[in-house]
Amino acid sequence: MNDSYRKICVVTGSRAEYGLLQPVISALNSDERFEMQLIVTGMHLSPEFGYTVSAIEDDGYEIAERVESLISGDTPAAITKSIGLGVIGFADVFRRLTPDWLLILGDRFEVFAAAQAALVANIPIAHIAGGDTTEGAFDEAIRHCITKMAHLHLVTNELSARRVRQLGEDPKAIHVVGSPGIDAIHEMKLIDREALEKDLGITFKKRNLLITHHPVTLDPSGSAQELEALLSALDNFGDETGLFFTKANADTSGRTINRVVEDWVSTRSNAELFTSLGSLRYLSLMNEVDVVVGNSSSGLYEAPSFHTPTVNIGDRQRGRLSAGSVIHCEAEPMSIHASINKAFELDVSQVENPYGDGHSTQRIIEAIAAVNDPKKLLKKRFHMTSSS
Repeated sequence: MNDSYRKICVVTGSRAEYGLLQPVISALNSDERFEMQLIVTGMHLSPEFGYTVSAIEDDGYEIAERVESLISGDTPAAITKSIGLGVIGFADVFRRLTPDWLLILGDRFEVFAAAQAALVANIPIAHIAGGDTTEGAFDEAIRHCITKMAHLHLVTNELSARRVRQLGEDPKAIHVVGSPGIDAIHEMKLIDREALEKDLGITFKKRNLLITHHPVTLDPSGSAQELEALLSALDNFGDETGLFFTKANADTSGRTINRVVEDWVSTRSNAELFTSLGSLRYLSLMNEVDVVVGNSSSGLYEAPSFHTPTVNIGDRQRGRLSAGSVIHCEAEPMSIHASINKAFELDVSQVENPYGDGHSTQRIIEAIAAVNDPKKLLKKRFHMTSSS
């Protein structure tokens, strides 16, 4: 074994985050400088959320460990207990695998648990997509907490890099790499319209919307009001508009949202609800619809690459960098309805995605490989910014 050979744990806990990470997982899996140890947790292991670990296995990746952490329930107490179970599970897994690095992406509570266990075990953390802001969800605080626990910051844009510097992190450890999810889009052969209809058992209408609405975790009662406003607005479009929903994440009140949407869809002939489409079918559908609607980060991260307009509702993604194809609106029926109509007419053919150029994965791999001794990163100093 040469001195640069490293064992690197990659953790994935949700379908959306796996879709963003997949190009990095693929590159690490074939790079002789690394031994990749893939850990699967959270929603991937839940039949309720599509048991998407089987999609990872179908992609040909060996799963080193599974951390069961998601308990049935979407109350604050249930989510907190899931975080606790995750910390306990990752503590045992890291003791067995003894990785040189932990690589995680984003801000979900599953990776928060992994980061806590790695911090105490003195395992250096490489974190993708720190420095973003999402003012309507506690993901905001989780993301910045992970930044303070991480040792290598692989941010998606310069504005996020600035925020990470403001948190006192070493500027030399901050790399603007873009989003690896854009790499996946560039490499993917999408399913065409006709094959997609057959695969999903759907019929596209004159106009079509792809809708994902997640809980606003800093205002649980507001989540119900936002969903009610969204469904009220959608009712105004009639049967000539196809409505394709994907389920909310397992966040606080996520299951409540899913039950309401299930009931609503069951009484509309132009609406369908999918538990999990997988990356290929989800992005292929995003490419075919007229507008992406809701408050999912995919409307900001991925939709601009397909030149598909996005109507982003409410505060959940407020503060996050967005392309010119994104229309932000209040969580009110009239505002949502007017914004979707505006999106139908919006020319986004020349829009550029601010989250990358399709070469993020290479930058991530080389930034990690360039660290000769990860353990030397464990002792961190607080770096004051010039404006502090």
